[in-house]
Amino acid sequence: MKGFLIILFGLILVGCGGQEVRPQGQDESAAQAYTQLGMQYLRSGDTANAKSAFQRAQELAPDILAAYNGLALVFQLEDEPELAETYFKKALKKAPDSAMLHNNYGAFLFNSERYPEACRELARATEDPFYNLRDQAFENLGRCYQLINRPDAAEHALKRSLKLNSQRPFATLELAKVLFEQGKLDQAEEYFEQYGELVDSKQVEHNATSLWLGVQISRMKNDALNAATYGLILKSMYPDSEEYKKYKESTP
Repeated sequence: MKGFLIILFGLILVGCGGQEVRPQGQDESAAQAYTQLGMQYLRSGDTANAKSAFQRAQELAPDILAAYNGLALVFQLEDEPELAETYFKKALKKAPDSAMLHNNYGAFLFNSERYPEACRELARATEDPFYNLRDQAFENLGRCYQLINRPDAAEHALKRSLKLNSQRPFATLELAKVLFEQGKLDQAEEYFEQYGELVDSKQVEHNATSLWLGVQISRMKNDALNAATYGLILKSMYPDSEEYKKYKESTP
């Protein structure tokens, strides 16, 4: 890290003596370097230095979107929701079609329990066919639709997520859950079995939600043995969960 910092600050300080002004392209390169540095600080939880790096990036290149996005994330981590939202909106004003910004702002709104607004932002993020996290955006959107009681829309979004990336455990499990709650038992079982395959291949582990869903599907299929097995695992692994409480209440 020290070597990187020396190289970075050397780049920034070149040509700063007297009244010399560097070419715009060099400003942009330096701003991008500061933005990358800010993201490194952010990932390590050092929000103070991340903030300084993003601010320096803005000084060098006022229109650099990544710096606005970075500051929004910093303030989100620092529990300053008003400031976070201000920077998300500033960034979106400069790039209203940015799927990345809509996804991040949607996640912020989701965490703030502003679900209808979050769904709108996440839906905007899914519109860009070239967005490299589009599968994640659809997954987030599906979860959001569940919370505003739009199961059909949730089903559609989760299926789109899995169409883009069939190896998304959360989307697979949530889709099985949505289908089960709609009474589509055969489809729910199909996706639950796909989730089970991911568990068997050690890509993910069962959780309280998946085990309770396994109990319910097994019961509907009159498979008492599997229902009891999932119930025992639920009791062993998640005895304090809401799902185990429901299991106990539903067991004669």
